[in-house]
Amino acid sequence: MKVAVVGATGLVGTVMLKVLEERNFPVSELIPVASERSVGKKISYKGNDYTVVGLATAIEMKPDVALFSAGGSTSLEWAPKFAEAGITVIDNSSAWRMDPSKKLVVPEINAKALTKEDKIIANPNCSTIQMVLALGPLHEKYKIKRVVVSTYQSITGTGVKAVQQLENEYAGEKGEMAYPYPIHRNAIPHCDVFQENGYTKEEMKLVNETQKILDDRTIAVTATAIRIPVVGGHSESVNLEFASEYVESDVRTLLNQMPGVTVQDNPDTNTYPMPIYAEGKNDVFVGRIRRDHSRENALNMWIVADNLRKGAATNAVQIGEYLVEHNLIG
Repeated sequence: MKVAVVGATGLVGTVMLKVLEERNFPVSELIPVASERSVGKKISYKGNDYTVVGLATAIEMKPDVALFSAGGSTSLEWAPKFAEAGITVIDNSSAWRMDPSKKLVVPEINAKALTKEDKIIANPNCSTIQMVLALGPLHEKYKIKRVVVSTYQSITGTGVKAVQQLENEYAGEKGEMAYPYPIHRNAIPHCDVFQENGYTKEEMKLVNETQKILDDRTIAVTATAIRIPVVGGHSESVNLEFASEYVESDVRTLLNQMPGVTVQDNPDTNTYPMPIYAEGKNDVFVGRIRRDHSRENALNMWIVADNLRKGAATNAVQIGEYLVEHNLIG
C-alpha cells in the first residue's frame, strides 16, 4: 500500500506517522508531502528516512491513499486532483465535511456507508469525533432530542504556534501570539472565528457534524467552545435529553460495549477522565455519568480524548484500515 501523508511535518501529520507505525498499517511505500518550504526535508518512519515531496510530485507517485492534514484551502485545491488520479483522500480539514456528496466518517459509527466510489472522505472535527463516539450507542437506544455541550479544548488544536505561545508565557518570555489574549492561567471562550449568529465556527461544527454523522437532523445541539492552557486533549461537559426513559446502569453498559470508548467513572475513588491521562491514547474516555434531575430523561457526561489522536490522526488511519479490510482501496 503506497501511502501519502499530506502535511507530514505539521502537528497532526507527525502524529499520523506515529499512528500508522503503531497500528502497523500496511505501508509498502511512504510518501511524506508538505508545502514547498519543507520539500527536501527528511522524515523518519520505521527506522528509515524519506524525503518530503510537493503535492504535484505526490500525485505522480500514484499512492493508493492520501491522508490530508494541511488545511482547508490546500484540501479544496488538491484533494480533487488526487481523486481524479484515482487516489483515495481521507481529509482532516473542514473543507469537505458538510459537502452533501461526501461521507463524514467515524468508523465505529458509520463506516459501513463507504464504497469504492468515495474518493474524498471527510474526517470530522476533533471535538465532534469524541462526542459522537459516546453519543452513538445512546442515540440508537434512547433517541437523543437535545445536546448541550461545553468544550475545554487543548491548545494543540490550534497548532505549533499556540504551543509556543503557552511555553513562552510559562517561561515569562515575549513571543508570537496565536491567540488575541494570554492563554497561560486563562480560559478563552473563543475557538475559531465568530459567525453572524454569534457562535464560532467550532461551535457550529459540533452542531452540523453531529447531525450528519448520526444521520438525524432533528437532534438539537447547542455548543460553547473554550480554549484552555492544556496540551493533552479536549474535554467536554455534555448534557443529553432523550426521547425515552433510561436506566443509568444500562447507559454505562452501552458505553462500555462501544468500541473505542473507555468508561472511567467511580466517585468513591475520584476516578474520572482527564486530558493529562488521555494524552497519547487512542480511546475516548467517559465519566461523571449521572442523571440530570432538572429535566425529564436527561443525563450528564464528561468526555475526554487526545484531540491529535482519536480527534484527528487515529480516526483518519482507522478509516484507512476499514477501506483496506473491505477491499475498497489498493
